[in-house]
Amino acid sequence: MPASMSLRWILVAATLALTFPAAGVRAAESLVVYTARNEQLVRPVFDAYTKATGVEIRYTTADAAVLIERLAAEGRNSPADVLMTVDAGELWNAARRGLLQPVQSATLDKNIPANLRDPEGRWFGLSVRARTIAYAPSRVDPKQLGTYAGLAGPEWKGRLCLRTSKKVYNQSLVATMIAALGEARTEQVVRGWVANLAAPVFANDTALLEAIAAGQCDVGIANTYYYGRLVKERPDFPVRLFWANQGAGGVHVNISGAGVVATSRRAEAATRFLEWLSAGEAQRHFAAVNFEFPANPSAAVDPLVKSWGPFEADPINVAEAGRLQADAVRLMDRAGYR
Repeated sequence: MPASMSLRWILVAATLALTFPAAGVRAAESLVVYTARNEQLVRPVFDAYTKATGVEIRYTTADAAVLIERLAAEGRNSPADVLMTVDAGELWNAARRGLLQPVQSATLDKNIPANLRDPEGRWFGLSVRARTIAYAPSRVDPKQLGTYAGLAGPEWKGRLCLRTSKKVYNQSLVATMIAALGEARTEQVVRGWVANLAAPVFANDTALLEAIAAGQCDVGIANTYYYGRLVKERPDFPVRLFWANQGAGGVHVNISGAGVVATSRRAEAATRFLEWLSAGEAQRHFAAVNFEFPANPSAAVDPLVKSWGPFEADPINVAEAGRLQADAVRLMDRAGYR
């Protein structure tokens, strides 16, 4: 971890220790978190919570699907208190399988907008990522851009790059398109995307963005934090972001978030942990470590992320990404989007 980030977290922890003195007194116990977020992203957050409250966070990292299956297999014997994943579809799936418990928290309800949390209180968004259009400004006039559906137009023939449909991020995007446009129109759009591909689909968004920079394609769809990572290392990276669907429903957003495990024996302590993550400096830094947007609208945005400009976000509840995920997968398969 860079020294500047370490110092930042020490200062945050010290501030929060003054804000939450009672939490450290109440909870000498530890919490166990199953997390699909990379260790280098969550460890400084967990360490800050320990410094602020005295509660040790023990954690296991793995793919979300693996963690969900592990929770199901462990049942009542699971040591886990919190499940933390990326993508609302994964949290929706865990909740659907009865692996998360409803939480009643006025703090979480106040801090996290309703469209970024489960309607039944079983999970809460903690950071927001937009999945939007990336383009090469040397070859694309942003006035040519508009909506996700617009990328299916003939003017983008041989100019579009996409990530594989196997990744949940694209499944969630298509799921919310189904909710907004209907299944028939969404399938028409996805078929247009496939017809416009400049290259076979990419395994990840970083490779896609690099392909745009290299001239392999002119436009693509990517999560903003991948762009943030590249621009942080290479300020002259020759790709820009365009906020899709402005005035047409809003850019697609998804979350990283968490819920309290149904079998947790420390549910109150786990809830306090989520409340801490949803507020103030903790909220800002939880998002900033991965170039995301805070889920709490009152939290400050990282300067690099803020530099991308304001946008209108799709107000649909992100739970729809889970509810319609299976429909989205079938639709993409029919359309030849692999």
